[in-house]
Amino acid sequence: MFKVLVTDHISSVGLDILNEDEDIELDYQPEIQWDELLEIISDYDAIITRSRTPVTEELLERAKNLKVVGRAGVGVDNVDLEAASKRGILVVNTPGANTVGAAELTIAHMYAVLRKLHLAHQSMLQGEWNRKKFMGEELDGKVVGIIGLGNVGSQVAIRCKAAGSKVIAYDPYIPREKGDRLGVELVDTLEELIKRSDIVTLHCPLTEETRGMIGRKEFEMMKDGVYFINCARGGIVDEDVMYEFMKKGKFAGIGLDVFGKEPPDDRIRRIFEFPNISLSPHIGANTYESQDKVAIKIAKQVIAALKGQFVEAAVNAPFTITEGFENIKAYLLLAEKLGSFLTQYAGGNFRELHVEVRGSIAEHVKPIVAYVLKGFLSPILDRPVNIINAPFLAKERGIEVVESTREEGLNFKEFIKITAKENGKEHTVGGTAFYSKFPKIMLIDKYWIDVDPEGVILVFENRDVPGVIAKLGEILARHNINIAGFRLGRLEKGKIALGALQLDERINEVILEEIQNIPEILKAKEIIL
Repeated sequence: MFKVLVTDHISSVGLDILNEDEDIELDYQPEIQWDELLEIISDYDAIITRSRTPVTEELLERAKNLKVVGRAGVGVDNVDLEAASKRGILVVNTPGANTVGAAELTIAHMYAVLRKLHLAHQSMLQGEWNRKKFMGEELDGKVVGIIGLGNVGSQVAIRCKAAGSKVIAYDPYIPREKGDRLGVELVDTLEELIKRSDIVTLHCPLTEETRGMIGRKEFEMMKDGVYFINCARGGIVDEDVMYEFMKKGKFAGIGLDVFGKEPPDDRIRRIFEFPNISLSPHIGANTYESQDKVAIKIAKQVIAALKGQFVEAAVNAPFTITEGFENIKAYLLLAEKLGSFLTQYAGGNFRELHVEVRGSIAEHVKPIVAYVLKGFLSPILDRPVNIINAPFLAKERGIEVVESTREEGLNFKEFIKITAKENGKEHTVGGTAFYSKFPKIMLIDKYWIDVDPEGVILVFENRDVPGVIAKLGEILARHNINIAGFRLGRLEKGKIALGALQLDERINEVILEEIQNIPEILKAKEIIL
């Protein structure tokens, strides 16, 4: 049973998912105070927060049982990622769940400042009828520059193109192929985007790299009469400098949903004096649909993480899967199984681990290696191992991890091969996923074979002579153990063969000793996957 504490308000549909899972004990305290949280956090396996609750190093130090931090939203500014990673605590969030809401709000701010809708509305409330005062501009024909072509940025691009805009984007982490699919021109530099754009809109996360990214130099490069929209994060923009350029008449309009300090202090509130500024109190995700999606996604992510299953949005993972998670999912499972198989079959006392990834999955070599290490280390360590702490633990044990990629192979287009080396000793295991869905172990040392990587597997080397399988079957039958499957690999008839029996239940030491005493058996190991 896993104890999950929810410390902020989330939609009831997410709470229902948590409550309905028989392995989850839910404690919903959306108004819990900080001092009380520090006192009780040690009892919980997971915490789900929004922006109200800071997940600091102090909190994590007290969270002795914590395995997962779930952030119901995209931003993780309130989570100490480094402290969580060092403790092997997985941090998950919900990218994409509020994508449409944030994109639509961005477009709303664009139209508001282009057509001065907010000012016209206020004028009408004051009893005025001044049509000439509210001459506006059209989105059609404008060059819209999107900084950050991720989930939200992509949806903004689609909507701007539908309105007749030319869309350009700057994002050094997005492949050019994605821009081509969206009909968006990816530019090489931030400077180029800023100089060319009639409208600049931000859609990147707040990181050390992006903090203060839009400052004096960038505002100077913008066109006079530019429209500037920020529905991403306040800290990306130097608001003091923006205020200076407001006073100089740089902008035709500004739309802001986020601020460097929220709620804004008096220093930030100076920018509200600008005549054509459309404001909202960080409501990008505030739609009923978005809140339901966020709650559903964070509940499922946390449950999956607690149960050791795949999570799509691991914020502090040593890799990022931006697209195609479903296509790579089976290979991540395979990678973990291969790592575990190798340790159980050959032992874990190796100093070199070579991971080779072939074919189209090679672009995901980082996550594949992380899952290999998780599988490889889990059977030999007495502490929880996950994709976050596995690289740290491997380094701690002095294991050199060598990763490489190759084009598709002759036998299989996509293939993962792991080789463990130590003092001239070498063992190899490899596999693929048929139809990108069904993981298979296809190579054990020098033997080609076909094994489902699940359950109890008895792996053995034997002299390739008649009667070996009969003797094995007799021993297992005598102990009432059923054989679920059998595979055999050999290099040459009459020499040495490698067999794999998949069994319905585990064997004990007595049974294994009987098997090893068969004269033709050279080696036998029980593998649990």
